[in-house]
Order: sequence, then structure tokens, then C-alpha cells
Amino acid sequence: MQSDIKQLNELVGKEAVTIECLRNEIGKVIVGQEALVNRLLNALFNANHVLIEGVPGLAKTLTVTTLARAISATFHRIQFTPDLLPADLLGTLIYNPKEGDFTTRQGPIFANVILADEINRAPAKVQSALLESMQERQVTIGGQSYPLPEPFLVMATQNPVEQEGTYPLPEAQVDRFMFKLVVDYPSIDDELRILRRASASDANLTAEVAPVISPEDVARIRRLGNQIFMDGKVEEYIVSLVDCTRHPEKYRLDGLKGMLRYGASPRATLFLAMGARLNALMQGRGFTTPQDVKAVAADVLRHRVMLTYEGEAEELTPDAVVAQVLDAVPVP
Repeated sequence: MQSDIKQLNELVGKEAVTIECLRNEIGKVIVGQEALVNRLLNALFNANHVLIEGVPGLAKTLTVTTLARAISATFHRIQFTPDLLPADLLGTLIYNPKEGDFTTRQGPIFANVILADEINRAPAKVQSALLESMQERQVTIGGQSYPLPEPFLVMATQNPVEQEGTYPLPEAQVDRFMFKLVVDYPSIDDELRILRRASASDANLTAEVAPVISPEDVARIRRLGNQIFMDGKVEEYIVSLVDCTRHPEKYRLDGLKGMLRYGASPRATLFLAMGARLNALMQGRGFTTPQDVKAVAADVLRHRVMLTYEGEAEELTPDAVVAQVLDAVPVP
């Protein structure tokens, strides 16, 4: 048993160096935003999807583009607009008059990393088409299913301020995202560094980013992440956190009674465990702690906690609910 743990720690240490090289490559372009980069890497090595929310100008699109260029993988950026059609995303059948048959033309969804820019500007039909791709990892064109490449990640951005011409994302689709990240303004020091970098010679910084890992490396690190040890008490802690979002009164959070319409789904339990394991791996540990769970809890839970009208009237926010849940559930 001890030899297995020693071997696991050696593997984790080796892969942590690989992850650090990837982080440094991204740092050539992105200033600050460590939390955003760490969660994107966590989702990447878990082969899951991320929803990024923030006001314009916070480098959301640039961060995802830079990450994609640091991987030897295919990447497509799709600008979502109200007139976008499902065929523009998935592909369609093209009639060949000479041969008298149809050929399949695959859409931009067939790539390892998809940047769905301003995803909430797409109509419901496009969002439904994207839903199958995210969950089933396949696309149906003309009655035939086509598998998507591995790894397959959708990293979507949305603007929370400008609501004209937007379509709310269906709850079923929002739940498919492992993380919902809220990007805030940079610190004064980081913004000063951004200002000093912004010169004519640095206008195309993403061209300097070189691929440092391959899809095979991503798959290997993902398999290692699944092997990170998680004690039974940490597992029980995760389940209790999710249960607290459904039954807050059991954890002496009587103030939340009547404020929550829905709690987190079982998918949140799985994503908390997956995120905690990768968080430990990225820090060079072969075992998880409750702090790893806490580190990813807000990003996993904030879009899975639905407030009632009463909760919204009281100006309660999902982040505030998650903070109360983390305070109420005893840490093992």
C-alpha cells in the first residue's frame, strides 16, 4: 500500500511539472487571472465544459484562445448570434447533383476545444443542438451520428450586463457545465502590467504561444486525476455540501428556508469530487483534503442553486448561499 502511494506521488509530481509548464505558457499572454486559468486547466484535465461570465474587456475570450493554442489540438471559435442556425454549428448534408447523392459537411463543432463566444445570444434551437454535443459527445446529421474528437471541451462566455438580444440558457444546458466562473476586474498591479504590455510590438501576443502538451498528455493526466486518493470522510463532506443546498434546515440554515427553489443535482456531487482531485493534483499532492473541495465549491455550485422569487426579492445571490453552506457544514 505504501509503495502504491509513493508511486502515485511520484507520478503526481511529474505531471504537476507538466501542468506548471502549461500555466507558464499561458502566462506569456494572460496577466493575473490565476483563478480563471486554474479552473480552465481543471476543466481541461477533467474533459468537461466551462461557462465564463464577466463584463466585456476582462480577457475571457483571450484566455480561452491562449489555452487552446498551448495545446496541440484543434480549436474553433464560434461567435453566437441571434441568426445562427443549428446547421451553422453542427454541419449539414450537401447535395451533389453529379453523383445524385448527399455528402456530409461537418460544422465547426468538430474540434477538441470550442470557444462559444457570447453563448446566450444564440436562439433555443442552437442551444438544444449544442446540448447533445456537450452531453453525448456526438452530433447527429441527417439521421447519422458522428462522434466528436477527444478531448472535447466547450468553453462558453456570456456577458451579464447587456441583455438586449439574448436568450437565457436552459437549466438543463447550464447543468452540463462543470464550472461557472465569474471573472472580476484585475488588481491595480495587474492592470498596470497590462498597460505596460499593451504596445504595438505586443499586439499579437497569442502568436508567441507554443503548444506544450498534446491531447494524449491531457488524457494521461485525466486518468491520473481519477486515481487521486479521496478519503471516505471527504466523500461524506461532499455529499453533505450538496445535501445542504437541498435541505438547509437540516444544517441549521433556517434563514434559507423558502429562499431556494432547487438545490444542486447529483452531477454537482460528481463534479465536486472530480474538481477536488484535480485541484490536489495541480498542487502536487496524491490525496485530497476538504480544502480542495472548498476551493472548487463555489464554481461548481453557483449555477446549480436556484432561488425562489422571495430569495431574489431579498437580493440573495447563489454565491451568498454557497458561502453559508460552506460555513454550516462541519469540515471533517
